Amino acid sequence: MPPPAQPTRTRLFGRGSWPEASRIADILRTETVGGLLLVGAAVVALVWANSPWRGAYTALSEFTVGPAALHLDLSLATWAADGLLAIFFFVAGLELKREFVAGDLRDPRRAALPVAAAVGGMAAPALIYVAVNLGTGGDALRGWAIPTATDIAFALAVLAVISTHLPTALRVFLLTLAVVDDLLAITIIAIFYTSELHLPALALSLVPLALFAVLVQRRVRSWWVLLPLAVATWALMHESGVHATVAGVLLGFAVPVVRRATGPGPGLAEHFEHRFRPISSGFAVPVFAFFAAGVSVVDGGGLGATLTDTVTLGILAGLIIGKPIGVMGATWLVQRFTRARLAEGLSWWDVLGLSLLAGIGFTVSLLIGELAFGAGSEADDHVKIGVLLGSLLSALLATVVLRIRNRHYRRICAEEQVDADADGIPDVYQRTDAPSGEDGGPTR
Repeated sequence: MPPPAQPTRTRLFGRGSWPEASRIADILRTETVGGLLLVGAAVVALVWANSPWRGAYTALSEFTVGPAALHLDLSLATWAADGLLAIFFFVAGLELKREFVAGDLRDPRRAALPVAAAVGGMAAPALIYVAVNLGTGGDALRGWAIPTATDIAFALAVLAVISTHLPTALRVFLLTLAVVDDLLAITIIAIFYTSELHLPALALSLVPLALFAVLVQRRVRSWWVLLPLAVATWALMHESGVHATVAGVLLGFAVPVVRRATGPGPGLAEHFEHRFRPISSGFAVPVFAFFAAGVSVVDGGGLGATLTDTVTLGILAGLIIGKPIGVMGATWLVQRFTRARLAEGLSWWDVLGLSLLAGIGFTVSLLIGELAFGAGSEADDHVKIGVLLGSLLSALLATVVLRIRNRHYRRICAEEQVDADADGIPDVYQRTDAPSGEDGGPTR
């Protein structure tokens, strides 16, 4: 009598299905271009803010536009942080819902790793920041959430610059981790960085949000109907005291993912994502970076004074040390308690490279810094220096690890592109010798 079959062990960082890998590849190309624009905008802002013409940069950031009667007479920098980033979080909401409703992450076994890594990658940096600033007095502890965020656009820009052939599964993991990270970050903003809450405005914001939800559930796509409801939701959320970017996530969650009566597949969420992701990556995030990254080191007394501030040191330690500890630690725990194993061809050095790359915290980190200490304050300037230096050092360390492994990645990528039967689907995604949920697995 043959021995009983042993249960299949789940593989961490498996390739998943070809439709999902193909869709993610399209997203990553858009995000990579957006990341390069983001880095360019930040460099321009830094150079301008430290040039003899830095007064013009400050005047531009503080230039006020908008209807005062609606309490929307905001500076351009505030419009970028509160308005344009709402588009970014709308796309993040769409992507997260898409992943967990119709993507590979609807399988709890595959969702466990990126969710755990995102949680670990936020908890460890926050604890390290608190440890550095504990007992310093003042408001330093208000910035505990600053080093918790991962900037996917910036991280992908780094991958593009260093020309690494990072395997598809690792790129998918990085994107998913960052999207879950964004949701957790907006939750932190809503709970911990709402100073005053106006309940009537918050209650009123639910009215256009509910109408928006009803219309998109009925598959209405007319922008002239949906856009005014979205703007009204955003404006009332802004008036309520809750950060207006929360409206973007809620609007994204309201959009249906699957088609009615046809089962899982592309739905209205994919339609909106296709339209708004280029706006988010190519315009909204770079413009925010331009206004948020322009810190004047010249007027702030130089780097020496900044690097002795515990706020700056806490951010640096959180991004450079806390992120790798959190992401790798959570990955090890998932592997330990689920008895999973790394996918074939990958090692813990690859996990370390991704963990270091997750230490690139830019867009949301700068936003939380402004909320914690106030835009334009001395502490906020130190936050910007800490985030910029921490992200740069994390990028450099990740570059070293990933470039060492790049020859190995090149072989994996070559294998993933082989299509011997010329059916448009790489052969590794059609293997019948790997159980579903591991590397490859049958796709049809």
